[in-house]
Amino acid sequence: MPQIFTGYMFTFLHVSLFRGAVGDKFVFMDDNATCHRTLAVHDCLDSEGIQRLVWPARSPDLNPIENVRDALGRQVAGRNYPPTNKNTLIRALTEEWDKLPQQLLDNVVQSMVRRVECCITLHGGHIPY
Repeated sequence: MPQIFTGYMFTFLHVSLFRGAVGDKFVFMDDNATCHRTLAVHDCLDSEGIQRLVWPARSPDLNPIENVRDALGRQVAGRNYPPTNKNTLIRALTEEWDKLPQQLLDNVVQSMVRRVECCITLHGGHIPY
């Protein structure tokens, strides 16, 4: 019978596998969401010697992938035949990823200076992007 990992065991397994694949020289980045700040996650990262990037509170706005993920999600949700299982979801995400306009990705990257400046002005608070 296959073993199912949930909660702490899943987190530990995921981080350990990631650490093994990537190696020693990386910094973990998250958006300060409550689920990323649990004691279990903290202990797991510490046990693997993984350094965390200092990140402003309540500022997922600074992660450029958030905007891309939103656009991708809207494209998948707007398909004539939405995904009904894991395989069709993976296929839909891959197809829609390939269709994302390069200009969208360029705009997100180019907006980062403005986003960081706005976050600094607002002392790490939520920014209107």
